[in-house]
Amino acid sequence: MAKIEVVINGVSYPCRPTMGAMIRFKEIANKDITQLENNFTDMCKYLYCCVASASAADGIDFNLDFMAFADAICPEDLNSWFRNLQAEINAGNEA
Repeated sequence: MAKIEVVINGVSYPCRPTMGAMIRFKEIANKDITQLENNFTDMCKYLYCCVASASAADGIDFNLDFMAFADAICPEDLNSWFRNLQAEINAGNEA
């Protein structure tokens, strides 16, 4: 899987789908990842979960709560990161 990084407030964080990201999404969105909708709220929540989980797995401090994370990014960034993440997921499914 290619390395995807998210830059927030000048700091780079890893971003990748993990089991932890899926569980985090269920906890903060109150729905399973299979129910993720194509809207900014769900996409932002899932991206947050992917960053939080990848950071935890890599031993990188990630101290932003969801709203601080959302406040620090713009819709264009969200779309770009989500497209990259989706491409990685699709590439993994084709392998």
